[in-house]
Amino acid sequence: MSEDNLFSPDEERLIDEAFQHLIDSYLQTKHRKKVEIITKAFQFARQAHKGVRRHSGEPYIMHPLAVAQIVCSEIGLGSTSICSALLHDVVEDTDYTTDDIKNVFGPKIAQIVDGLTKIAGGIFGDKASAQAENFKKLLLTMNDDIRVILIKIADRLHNMRTLESMQPRKQYKIAGETLYIYAPLAYRLGLNKIKSELEDLSFKYEHPNEYRDIQEKLSFSREELNNIYEDFTSPIVEKLDELGIKYNMFGRIKSPYSIWKKMNKNNLTFEEVYDILAVRIVFDPTSPEQEQNECFNIYLALTKIYKSHPDRLRDWVTHPKANGYQALHVTLMSKSGQWVEVQIRSRRMNDIAEQGIAAHWKYKEGSSYEEDETELTHWLETIKEILEDPQPDSMDFLDTIKLNLYSSEIFIFTPKGELRTMPQGSTVLDFAFTVHTYLGTNCIGAKVNHKLEAINYELKSGDQVEILTSKSQKVSPEWLDFATTAKARGKIKQMLRKEERANQKFGEAIFHEFLEKEDLEVDSVKMERICRLHGMNSREELMIALGQKKIILGDAERNIIKGENDSWYKRFWSSFSSPKDKKPGGADTPSVDVKNTLIINDLDMHKYTFASCCNPVPGDSVLGFVDENGHITIHKRKCEVANKLKSANGNRILTVEWQIENSLFPVTIYMKGLDSIGTLGKITEIISKKMNVNMNKLVIESKEGLFEGTISVMVHNLKDVDKIQKELKKIKNITTVVRKEE
Repeated sequence: MSEDNLFSPDEERLIDEAFQHLIDSYLQTKHRKKVEIITKAFQFARQAHKGVRRHSGEPYIMHPLAVAQIVCSEIGLGSTSICSALLHDVVEDTDYTTDDIKNVFGPKIAQIVDGLTKIAGGIFGDKASAQAENFKKLLLTMNDDIRVILIKIADRLHNMRTLESMQPRKQYKIAGETLYIYAPLAYRLGLNKIKSELEDLSFKYEHPNEYRDIQEKLSFSREELNNIYEDFTSPIVEKLDELGIKYNMFGRIKSPYSIWKKMNKNNLTFEEVYDILAVRIVFDPTSPEQEQNECFNIYLALTKIYKSHPDRLRDWVTHPKANGYQALHVTLMSKSGQWVEVQIRSRRMNDIAEQGIAAHWKYKEGSSYEEDETELTHWLETIKEILEDPQPDSMDFLDTIKLNLYSSEIFIFTPKGELRTMPQGSTVLDFAFTVHTYLGTNCIGAKVNHKLEAINYELKSGDQVEILTSKSQKVSPEWLDFATTAKARGKIKQMLRKEERANQKFGEAIFHEFLEKEDLEVDSVKMERICRLHGMNSREELMIALGQKKIILGDAERNIIKGENDSWYKRFWSSFSSPKDKKPGGADTPSVDVKNTLIINDLDMHKYTFASCCNPVPGDSVLGFVDENGHITIHKRKCEVANKLKSANGNRILTVEWQIENSLFPVTIYMKGLDSIGTLGKITEIISKKMNVNMNKLVIESKEGLFEGTISVMVHNLKDVDKIQKELKKIKNITTVVRKEE
């Protein structure tokens, strides 16, 4: 940011117009009209940020104004939140303190601004070591006042809307962090509209070519989609008007990110994504008591016009999602032979879907803010339990939390008939930990619908579950393979660490007893040799193994400590030294400057690792990740592993450019279509003869007249991949040809 004495008259006018727009928006809400305190907060922030500009060059005060506008118009919060949004960067970026805010605006606004200051600079900041701690702060502030995180999400939304002014490396980090944590948080708080925009903006900066491609295809399809919408909705309009229902109906086109995610997940082309169009009906109920009945009346009216998909009815009216979302979703077969999803919501349900928890306050007249936090109480209790774990590994911690941010829900009944909401994919073990930690740690299985099932049995919506326990049961590391919820995984890891600490303590006692008995002393060098003798990475690992009786101390350890056969030892280990043992900055380790772009060419590509999780090839949008030893791994930007690395270790991310011409890279292509004689021969002919490409592996499986398979080839770059795909698509009866992403 640069300092200026004055802004131009045009800039001053823009600032005044933005503030007036904020006040006009606020006056249109149902909140009590506290214009005076909002004006006071604006003048205070304007003075504090006087002369300061953003990276884009605009006056800095435009950012707090924009965040306050989002808080007011898009989230629906009142004067306290608007003031806090206007002041959210004052303590972080200027000489003012939280006490100054408290003296001028009172304790509540000061508390929220203080919460926002503690988590300033994104969740993770610039230091990777602080990532888990910063995220803990963010979640703990939710428990103090949920408005802190709502304003923080508004802050992130405006930063994403103005991300073009940042350097590409910063764009990747911020977009990755947004997609990994902020979008799921927005979803969990019921802010569906903001969640979708955060996803699309992240997608736009992380994968600009794919984003542009889908946007272009959507624009070409728009006229066709409009025609489908008109044909599909005209009989519905006639029917609803006949019933005298007051409603609004509009089409909703699937977001670019959702389309891209579905294409990647299911190996589909754009044309094969069938649910791009959805229809939403928002009605005004005749009374609050009739709201649910009228939802189902509209559903019944629709099923008299169109046939419904038997497996696609979603009733979130009588069973709301954990974030408060309510709606009835039904998928209907149109006259043109296409499935169209229809979402039926009351006006209240629609507001809650768009504005999340903030909308609940709007519909509970006379209730206080504190009384309206019930929607998140259960989730926050789970988070608090995870936060009690003293030293979680940073990445594990983020993964554990994220498990319960994005998840479809199923409904499980206890033996007494109580209803519990669980994330989809939950197992018997997850349910046991949800009910009580004791049940989880002693779980040996369950009666599911009165039938015995193992602890790894995956539950289905509507199951009635009775947990079976045994006092002799112990938590084991294998449990992490089938525990899916944040609470269960957090508790299992906590107990495994507790057991490790006990084994380590026992191991230390065994080691000291051995030293005393043999009258020996050990230094760090000899300890390192003993660790390497047993293939251990640290003293802690060695002590745990000793405590578990996996290692018995004897002559080998005694000889190392006494220094006997020392020269033999050096020769022995030097013959086994690997490149990883070399210090960073050695001959095979490139020197790294994360601020500059990394150029990869044919001569030095052996210095880098190309990630097997996503198999990047020249032409792919990629990034580099520098580990603690200075080694660099190249990932595709859209790789899930890369997303985690961007979120948690943004300061270790490199921008990368390809300058490779002659080297070969592995790629796997997925195909499916109608099974017919000669298809296999045509595939091999195109790959080997026409394209002259080296084929490593071909797997084809045929079933009930259809085939699907994969082909592994070596290519020079992305152009080779595109050429192969185009040629394979020309073969008659092949319907899908896509590159596999793992």
